[in-house]
Amino acid sequence: MKKILISSALAIMLASSASADIVRVEMGVGAWMQTPSGTAEYNAGAGVQGTNKFDETEDTSPYVWMLIKHPIPIIPNIRLEYTSIHSTGESSGKWGSFAIPSTSKSTLDLKEYDIVPYYNILDNTFWLSVDIGVDIKIIDSDYKVDSIATFTGYNDTSTIAIPLGYLRARVQVPTTGLGVESDVKYITYNGSTVYDIRAKVDYTFDISPIIQPAIEVGYRTHKIKIDDSSYDVKSDITFSGFYTGIMLRF
Repeated sequence: MKKILISSALAIMLASSASADIVRVEMGVGAWMQTPSGTAEYNAGAGVQGTNKFDETEDTSPYVWMLIKHPIPIIPNIRLEYTSIHSTGESSGKWGSFAIPSTSKSTLDLKEYDIVPYYNILDNTFWLSVDIGVDIKIIDSDYKVDSIATFTGYNDTSTIAIPLGYLRARVQVPTTGLGVESDVKYITYNGSTVYDIRAKVDYTFDISPIIQPAIEVGYRTHKIKIDDSSYDVKSDITFSGFYTGIMLRF
């Protein structure tokens, strides 16, 4: 019995050690210096009644992400992301029940939550990693047009969930802490298109076998084109710019 207990204990320790080599947690936080461009239109069933042009002014948007990779092949790994986006613009025409006498300032605030279950197709095979999965992008939007003269203002809030295809590729430069990575989220359907594309370079500091800090610098382009008659507001907006952040690898 003693031998059995010792053997069992050794087996558990070996299994735990093997799992520790496979289980990986990464997280990061940073700032995205994005510049919006494009338009939005208000349509209440009688053609385009109001238009909005977004200011092409850079704004700093915070982001947070985390991924968990585990050793169970049948269960997908998970990546979670959050981004807060703010932009301004000018609106004209008719929004809601009233027409804007000239133009009025507008603001758009987006909070995006990405839930990405994915499978690791290649895991640092010849220094190449490839992931494929689905991104459930939940967008909380708050659009406001300021009141002016006889126009009492307009406010629209909505939450939509959009499924996108997800593909990620990474190359780890041998014998260095340098990595090059890109990921794409994309869907197009019935005149609407949403994509979110990033490319980055990161560097991991190998100063601890348990927690490894890293930095990342990249470029991100995010397009939201919604042309759906079920929504009062249609959009064709692109947010683009460089981002930088810090990471931790466990």
